[in-house]
Amino acid sequence: MNNFEYYVPTKVIFGRDTQKNVGAVIKEYGFHKIMVHYGGGSVKKSGLLDQVTASLKEHGIEYVLFGGVQPNPTLTLAKEGMELCRREEVDFILAVGGGSVIDSAKCIADGVPNPDVDPWKFFLKEAVPEKALPHGNILTISAAGSETSQSCVITNEEGGWKRGFNSVTHRPLFAICNPELTFTVSKYQTGCGTVDIMMHTLERYLGGKTKDTALTDRIAEGLLKAVIEAGAAADRNPEDYEARATLMWAGSLSHNDLTGLGRDVMMQVHQLEHELSGMYPAIAHGAGLSALFCSWARYVCKEDVERFAQLAVRVWNVDMNFENPMKTALEGIDRMENFFRSLGMPVSIGELNAGVREEDLEEMADKCNLRGKRVLPGIKVLDKKEMVDIFHMAY
Repeated sequence: MNNFEYYVPTKVIFGRDTQKNVGAVIKEYGFHKIMVHYGGGSVKKSGLLDQVTASLKEHGIEYVLFGGVQPNPTLTLAKEGMELCRREEVDFILAVGGGSVIDSAKCIADGVPNPDVDPWKFFLKEAVPEKALPHGNILTISAAGSETSQSCVITNEEGGWKRGFNSVTHRPLFAICNPELTFTVSKYQTGCGTVDIMMHTLERYLGGKTKDTALTDRIAEGLLKAVIEAGAAADRNPEDYEARATLMWAGSLSHNDLTGLGRDVMMQVHQLEHELSGMYPAIAHGAGLSALFCSWARYVCKEDVERFAQLAVRVWNVDMNFENPMKTALEGIDRMENFFRSLGMPVSIGELNAGVREEDLEEMADKCNLRGKRVLPGIKVLDKKEMVDIFHMAY
């Protein structure tokens, strides 16, 4: 097991009707004027936005509204939010939505107190935010885990670059998580969320060749099995509270570093998917991951057959073939692929129905390779050639 630091300062307020207390929560921190950041019309149609603003008014908290976040949130919108926060002298950002809204809020929070720095430099790792506005969230989709994580991913429309970076400034002060708010999430988006939650743990579990991580392995395997059961249950009955609760809590635990403690964490599939949905922003992140993951797994599994076989046995209930462990590993990948299909998720790029052109695959690999400036470390190191191979396998 590698040395590690584990720090998750976000206060999680979990359960039914918890969103109605947001004004009281914010008042405890002493903030006076906040920006409420959200996406499209769903928070209005559901009445959630009205509940939030009513609670803020009840506790005497001034606010400004800023909506418009789309899946794969953009740098352009975030910059508009930065200007609004400065102009209105906002001292706190409340994100109401899923991972896209929360990531947009994080980007805005980084940019507001650093007006002399191009915020894109943070994502290029050419600058570090020295300070940021505090922020919190009311979660409406179980998927990204951004509600408690230190990560933030933004798309720069100029060139279709999708990049992320980790920072202590990205840890929200609080996350209000009411599973009931996810009842109206469509089957497709619920499936995307289930995949994303699984990937955050799978990419830690399969990210490197670290040995002797027995406890972390068991935590990861237990989470994966719970998500598989809950994802199927929520697909059958969208208003199954316990299934929705499991998915919501698992989303946070899967991406707050718990399921990868002591391991090398190399999220190769996430990096590849960023190029796919960066160039084709209509692709939902979870769908892009399901389209790529099994092809990636088949491509790299020979580098650590034992690890993939362990996953197959412990999570997918495959009988261990001691004479041919590769057969066990591949059966586990097949069962995972079938599970994705059962949720209506694509398992190839063509099934995304996004018009992805085969001639763009090399460009995606070239961008992921940073035009020859990086490789992706992991169970198998990926250079541009390997990236192209995986994209073609998944096509």
